[in-house]
Amino acid sequence: MAHVHRSKPHALEALFGRRRAVIGVVHLPALPGSPAYRGAPLEELAEAALEDARRYARGGVHALIVENHGDLPFAKPDDLGPETAAVMAVLTDRIRREVGLPLGINVLANGARHALAVAQAGGAGFVRVNQWANAYVANEGILEGPAAAATRYRAWLRADAVRVFADVHVKHGSHAIVADRTLEELTRDLEFFDADAVIVTGQRTGDAADLGELRTVRAATQLPLLVGSGVTPANVGAILSVADGVIVASALKEEGVWWTPVSEAKVRAFMDVVDALPEGVA
Repeated sequence: MAHVHRSKPHALEALFGRRRAVIGVVHLPALPGSPAYRGAPLEELAEAALEDARRYARGGVHALIVENHGDLPFAKPDDLGPETAAVMAVLTDRIRREVGLPLGINVLANGARHALAVAQAGGAGFVRVNQWANAYVANEGILEGPAAAATRYRAWLRADAVRVFADVHVKHGSHAIVADRTLEELTRDLEFFDADAVIVTGQRTGDAADLGELRTVRAATQLPLLVGSGVTPANVGAILSVADGVIVASALKEEGVWWTPVSEAKVRAFMDVVDALPEGVA
């Protein structure tokens, strides 16, 4: 495979000290400025986030992503207010100090610059950007890849150490705009635009990724590859036979849905399955 970008250190190894990683998602409650926010004080928001983070940490995950999933319906990047980044930065810093795990940030929807600001202020090592290059039709409307503006903003922040984990064919949207380009080409676009890792998902939150699509993406890039939805104890072995890591949340929640608290018992059981996989896997 011909290189499309200069080689770089393996992002999972650089961030987590390992080449196979399980990343749990801390779904924040509704934050100030969002439709479901009802005036909860910062301490109440923090305690909900911290308790989920503690359960993930005690269960043995390798890293966490802090995400404003309670802010439904999500705003497009230009409509995100400074209050979102401000509160997320405070909560991220508290989570980092409490559990000591490597952290990532995802500001929905596609708030790459907001996420970089949160990461720099809160001490996170990476951001997830659902549409880094090209464009797609999301639930929020048309979302364009922010790579050019975001990398310049990252340089302005002196935040070059913050890595970018970018989705290809991200969930909750249509990719008809780029339907004349293959999945391989779209994957290589992420690498060309300086992403540090590639994420494959299913169609919606909690939906499993297609293994055939995962293998196609694996063959198209030398970047670390993760699956970002629908990972369960039953399929994680098959997924990690192809991918380097998983981002998991719903399967580790008390009722199996994203809005319920994290179950420490489910996290431990999931990590037992991962830890039992052969060393050569992923």
